[in-house]
Amino acid sequence: MRRRLTVLVAGAVVALTAATSPAYAAPVDATAVTAAQAEVDRVAALVRAAEDELARSTVLAEAAADADRAAQEQLLAAQVAQVTTAAALARAQADTVAAEADVATLGREAFMGQQGFGTAQVLLDSGSPEEVLQRAATLAQLGEDRAQRLDAVELVRDQEQAADTAAQQAVAELSTAASAAAEADTAAQQQVAAAQQSYDAVAAQKAGLDAQLLAAQTALLEAQGVEDAAAAAQAAAAEAVAEVSVTSVGDGSLVAGRVTSCYGSRWGTTHYGVDIAAPIGTPIYVPEGGVVLDAGPANGFGQAVYVQHPDGVVSLYGHVDTFTVRAGQVVSAGQQIATVGNRGQSTGPHVHVETHYGGLYADRRNPVPWLTSHGISVGTCG
Repeated sequence: MRRRLTVLVAGAVVALTAATSPAYAAPVDATAVTAAQAEVDRVAALVRAAEDELARSTVLAEAAADADRAAQEQLLAAQVAQVTTAAALARAQADTVAAEADVATLGREAFMGQQGFGTAQVLLDSGSPEEVLQRAATLAQLGEDRAQRLDAVELVRDQEQAADTAAQQAVAELSTAASAAAEADTAAQQQVAAAQQSYDAVAAQKAGLDAQLLAAQTALLEAQGVEDAAAAAQAAAAEAVAEVSVTSVGDGSLVAGRVTSCYGSRWGTTHYGVDIAAPIGTPIYVPEGGVVLDAGPANGFGQAVYVQHPDGVVSLYGHVDTFTVRAGQVVSAGQQIATVGNRGQSTGPHVHVETHYGGLYADRRNPVPWLTSHGISVGTCG
């Protein structure tokens, strides 16, 4: 199956000089052109700043979600450790009780004469020298057995003490992890709320700036004497978009949209994937075949799809609106697995793409090389 993938790079500034064969209708006023160009540059800078702020809001929201996810994983690990150590303590206590009971029983039997009437009496009652030696050996064996049982009691008591210490430590670590998880969740909610507020405000501002930019570009073309400047500005914008769009190679497919954030350190945090903005419901395709590890609710992402590929890489697609696959399903390259959404700790419709090596969340690397190797280009991300 051969699909066409278009990924538009955010922040592309329209190159008005790229307009195809504009028709000039009037002499050019150099002063007017200079003023119009200055206005285009001013508004274009504001547009870029707005787009940068939108990207920042999204990245910070995802960073908060990532910290929350890590805290929740530590809490889960602490819960498992607490249950495991509690079970080990219970077994150690049972072993101690059994060993102590065993020694007590042996002592009672010796005291009550169930093993004979004492060492001297047992030997005196022997009928022959051979029997004396035989009974002496038996008594020695019994004494050794009791000593071994006493040693066993000491051993299980030590094991119980160690298990008790581990259980207490696990309880303390669980309490610490629970507090950290609660704090991380609160911080994530606050960060996402702040990021969403900023995103909404800047998104509304950017809509006005886009209109201003188009008007400024139209005015510049008019100052340059271009006939039907409005149509020429629209054509130049479309051409600029086409120049920064990329297409997949071969059967590679991902999603049609524009890159808003790349992998790497930015704004004081690390962004572990690539964000591609697109309308809700836009199809998401898997670039390479594999087996679906999971598809459904995911902390921070709202919903996500995870695919294990033959090369050992796990690809992740977060914030999806719907998913069309299930855990354990085998998928092929170019198959639709989900649709773009705005779920979880997200500030706007997009898909967040990650690649993990050595297992899920073991080693998260820049997904661009892997995507490139499967025929997917993601604009300016490298």
